[in-house]
Amino acid sequence: MKDEKFKLEIGGKELKVDVNDLAEQAAASVFVQYGDTLVLATAVMADFKREDVDFFPLTVEYEEKFYAAGKILGSRFMRREGKPTDEAILTSRFIDRTIRPLFPQSLKNETQVVATCLSWDAENSPDIIGLIAASLALSISNIPWLGPVAISRVGRIDNKFILNPTYAEIEKSDFDLAIAGLDAGKEILINMIEAEGDEIEESVILQAVEFTRPYLKKIIDFQKEIIKKTGKEKVKIIEPPEDAGLEKDIKEFLKDKLEKALYPPKFFNEKLGGAYQPEKSGRMKEVNQLKDDLAYFIEGKYPGMGKQTAAKEFFEKEIDKLVHENAISQGKRPDGRKIDELREIECKVGLLPRTHGSGLFIRGQTKALSILTLGAPSDVKLLEGMEIRGKKRFMHHYNFPPYSTGEVKPMRGPGRREIGHGMLAEKALLPLIPSFDEFPYTIRIVTEILSSNGSTSMASVSSSSLALMDAGVPLKSPAAGISLGLMKNDKGDYKILTDIQGPEDHHGDMDFKVAGTKKGITAIQMDVKIEGISEKILKETLEQGKKARLQILEKIEKTIAEPRKELSPHAPRIIILQINPGKIREVIGPGGKIINAIIDECGVAIDIEDSGKIFITAEKEEAGKKASDWIKNITREAKVGEFFHGRVTRILNFGAFVEIFPGQEGLVHISQLADYHVEKVEDIVKIGDVIPVKVISIDEQGRINLSLKEATEAKS
Repeated sequence: MKDEKFKLEIGGKELKVDVNDLAEQAAASVFVQYGDTLVLATAVMADFKREDVDFFPLTVEYEEKFYAAGKILGSRFMRREGKPTDEAILTSRFIDRTIRPLFPQSLKNETQVVATCLSWDAENSPDIIGLIAASLALSISNIPWLGPVAISRVGRIDNKFILNPTYAEIEKSDFDLAIAGLDAGKEILINMIEAEGDEIEESVILQAVEFTRPYLKKIIDFQKEIIKKTGKEKVKIIEPPEDAGLEKDIKEFLKDKLEKALYPPKFFNEKLGGAYQPEKSGRMKEVNQLKDDLAYFIEGKYPGMGKQTAAKEFFEKEIDKLVHENAISQGKRPDGRKIDELREIECKVGLLPRTHGSGLFIRGQTKALSILTLGAPSDVKLLEGMEIRGKKRFMHHYNFPPYSTGEVKPMRGPGRREIGHGMLAEKALLPLIPSFDEFPYTIRIVTEILSSNGSTSMASVSSSSLALMDAGVPLKSPAAGISLGLMKNDKGDYKILTDIQGPEDHHGDMDFKVAGTKKGITAIQMDVKIEGISEKILKETLEQGKKARLQILEKIEKTIAEPRKELSPHAPRIIILQINPGKIREVIGPGGKIINAIIDECGVAIDIEDSGKIFITAEKEEAGKKASDWIKNITREAKVGEFFHGRVTRILNFGAFVEIFPGQEGLVHISQLADYHVEKVEDIVKIGDVIPVKVISIDEQGRINLSLKEATEAKS
C-alpha cells in the first residue's frame, strides 16, 4: 500500500501530511493533520466534458462528522449527521472560493472536491487544514489546476500577531483573519481573504498580511516538495481550434453595436431629483437581444453546424475585453460613474407598522429591506454541531427571492449563497451588538432583497444597521458595507472600481466586500477570478473602501443619528428580577406547577438562571408587572420586626402555621398566641382564619417564627 508521510513545523506545531491510496479510486486523496485535527481531502474529475454548460461544474463539499469530536449528536430518533450545518456550508464556500479561480477556464469536466474532518481536537480549526488538504489533493492529482495555494489564520492579542490561533486565543483576539495565497514567482499573490474584527484599522489588516507572507511561502514550498514526489501527470485539455472565419464574421456583425448596448447614453430621471441615472434593465435587455441576434445570424450563415455556442462564448469574451479596456484606459464604466463613485443612496426607517424595527437601504437598483424582531432570552438558537455547541442570541438571515432579479424560479429554502451572505452581514454587525447584560433580548434580523444589482450582502449590513437603530437597540455604532472590483490586464495595468454592479461584477477580476464603522473594519470577504492580487492593490482597495464606507455612514446618520430611546410599542418588555438562588425551587414549584401557572395566567415567558436572575418577557407591560409581583411575593424574604396579615394553614399541638405571603409560612408557637397560658391552639385560631402576626425571629435554616401576641399588642 502506498503511504508517504511529510512534516513541516509551522506556528509552533507540526503540519503532517500522509499521501496514501486508501481512497484509491479517487483521482487523489490526502490526510492532513495539525495538532490532533485531521482532515481527509479527495478530488475526482469526470472523464467527459459537459457540452451543455457555459461554466465550470465544480462542487466542493466539507463534511463535519460527530465522531471526530467524540460525540453522538443529532435527533434521538436519528443519531447521525443530517443536512450540513451553516458552519459546514461556510467552510465549503471558504474552500471553494479559494480553489475555483485556479482551474483552466476551458475545463468543463465535472469536478468534485470533498474534505472530511475525521478528527477534531477542539483547538485547531479544520477549515484551514481542509483547504491545505484540498490544495494538495488537486495538486497531486491528474486534474488540471494552477495551485498549490497556502492558507494561514492570524489573530492579535495585546497588539501581538499570532499565527494559527486556537479557539481560545481567537476568543481573546480583536480580529480573526484567514488569508490564502499562491506563489507567482516574484511575490505571493493573495487570492482569498475572510476576516472579522472589532473595528480594526486598515493598517492593521495590512500588517497582518505582511506578517503571514513568509508562512504562506513556507507552506507553498512544502506542498511543492510533496507534489514533486507524489504528483501525477496532469490531463491535457484539448482546446478547440480557433475558427478565424467565425470570429471575423462575429466582429463584422457586432462592429460598435456591443459598445452602444453596454454603454448607452444616460437618461434624465426627474423622480431622482434631476440626477442622471443609467437604465440597467434597458441596457442588459439590449445586450441580451444583441446576443440572440448574433446567434440567429450565425445559424443563418452556418446552418446545422452548431456554431451558436461558440458564438455566444466569443460574445462573452468580447464583453469581458470591452469592460476591461474601457475601465483601464479611460476610467469608463457602463453606467457612466467615475471609478470611485457610489450610486445614488437613499435610507429609510420605520416603514412597517407592526414590526419592532425596519430599515430600507437603496444604492442604485440594489434595494435591501431589513426587519428586526426582539425576543425573550429563551428565543435563542440552539447550536449543535461538531465544532459549535451553545446558544446564539443574535441572528441575521438573508433572502434573495427571484423577483429581485426579474426572474421566475422555484421558491425553496436558503441555498449556500443565502447562508453565506447572511453570515457575512452577521459577522459585520456582531461586534456592535450590546452584550446580554446591557440588552437581554434575543435579536433576529431578516433582510429581504427587493431588487438586486450588485453587492446585496453589503447593502444588508447598512439596512440592518438602520433596523437596529429604528428598534432602539443600543448599537455601539452603525456599520456600512461596500463591494469593490478590479479590472486588470496582462500588462499589469489595473483600475479598482467602487460599488460594482452588473457586467463589472460578472466580468471583473475581484469581488472585495468590506464592512465596518467610522472607527474601523468589522468584516472582509474577498474573492478573485484571476490568480490573485498584490499587497499594493490590497492597500489601495482598503483605502478606496474606507472612503466609500464613510460616505454611506454619513447618509445613514442623516436618516437616523442614533438608536431610538424607546423600544417599539409592539416589542416585548423584559423585567429583570434577582432572587435568592435558594428560592428558585419555590418559583418553579413541584413539576413546574407554579411557574406554568404564572406563564399561563399572565401570558409571559420566564427564563431563570442558576444565579437567581429571572427574566420576564411580556407583550404588555401590565402582564409583566403582574408576573413580577407574583414572583416577588413567592420569593420575598421576611425580616424580623415586619407585620403581616396571614392565613392559618395548619394546626399542630405546639402551634399554628400561618402563610404570610404565597408559598411562605411561619410558625406561631402556642406560647405566642396570647398574653396568657393557652391550653389548646384551637381555642385561639382555626384553619382559614386571617390573623395579624409579627416576625420575631428567623433561624439559621430560614424558618420564620411569628407572634400573634406581639402583633395584637402593637395594634392596641
